[in-house]
Amino acid sequence: MLEVLPKIAKMQASYALGKTFALPMNYTISVSYRCNSRCKTCNVWQRPNDDFTMEEYEKTFASIGRDAYWFTFSGGEPTLRKDLPDMVESAYRNCRPGIINIPTNGIQDNIIPGRIEQVLKAAPKSDVIINLSLDGIGEKHDIIRGVKGNFARAMRTYAGLKALKGRYKNFSLGVHTVISNFNVHEFDSIYSFVRDELKPDSFISEIAEERVELDTVGMGITPPIQKYQPVIERLQQGIRNAEFSGVSKVTQAFRDRYYDIVKRTLVEQRQIIPCMAGVASAQIAPNGDVWTCCIRAESVGNLRDHGYDFRSAWKTVKADELRRSIKAGECHCPLANASYTNMVCHTPTLASVATQVGKEIVTSPFSQGRADKRRNLTVINTTGAENTNSTLQA
Repeated sequence: MLEVLPKIAKMQASYALGKTFALPMNYTISVSYRCNSRCKTCNVWQRPNDDFTMEEYEKTFASIGRDAYWFTFSGGEPTLRKDLPDMVESAYRNCRPGIINIPTNGIQDNIIPGRIEQVLKAAPKSDVIINLSLDGIGEKHDIIRGVKGNFARAMRTYAGLKALKGRYKNFSLGVHTVISNFNVHEFDSIYSFVRDELKPDSFISEIAEERVELDTVGMGITPPIQKYQPVIERLQQGIRNAEFSGVSKVTQAFRDRYYDIVKRTLVEQRQIIPCMAGVASAQIAPNGDVWTCCIRAESVGNLRDHGYDFRSAWKTVKADELRRSIKAGECHCPLANASYTNMVCHTPTLASVATQVGKEIVTSPFSQGRADKRRNLTVINTTGAENTNSTLQA
């Protein structure tokens, strides 16, 4: 975490002065729109493919360099690319990210554990987080994901991934649920199954959004706040009832704060804290288009047209226009991949979290006699692409 502090200062200065003093520290790399799921909440698999080659990624990561701290390799289904471990190796060698996150639908149960083990070997000093998608239990999951037998395959994939944990200390295994109108009423049962049966390192929940990127505009998949708020409160309850120490205590404080931002964003329909998408976070589409975020999904330039120099694409007139628009509050969303970065770069939020954690540290010796010692599941709530993930940037 300490290595992030100089990056945060540069991000804050860039945002305040409207200058690009450094490249973003958080990158989402959509490696392909290809997907072997047919989810009711996502049509990304219908989009045309023009995927970057490994050579193109090598040039791009070399141009980004050490400004990066967090990479999410998303899709589509990222594990469909056989060269995914090579992409991670290139990003690791050129950028030395602290965190690498990869979501998966778990369908290729005979392939995914081995491919992820290659990823772990390629980035031995990064924290590698793999999130398995789970939108229901048994047949319900198969119906929402559109693939018969998906649940059984996902469980086999999960078992294969869990077997890796004893051999790789930098590996965290999570479960990821998209909350939509198809499953919002069943969240408690999903939560209980994940907590009691799977016992992952973390549980990630996101709200299904209608987005241009996913071709879901007008599909009516997003649950209203009246239905979604109990889900958020259940997630917050899981955090507040748990006992954490060290870095986990800080991480959970940020997550709890994020839930409050989600609720206010959905109700007030505005930016609750300044959004630094286009400054501290960015996304690269499969064809090399550079976006400030995946919600607006407006290209500021294509890396192929800029000689694979990220800085060149990041400093275009279009990029400046979008940064001014975002700073003016002309858009708002609870996208977690940007929101956690926003919180880390927002001094009042940092101060508030520090105060909260400090109080808990002081009072914790007096709360050791609490009657409820049941293990509570670590929970993250994210809002973004169906497979992005969008995970914690803190």
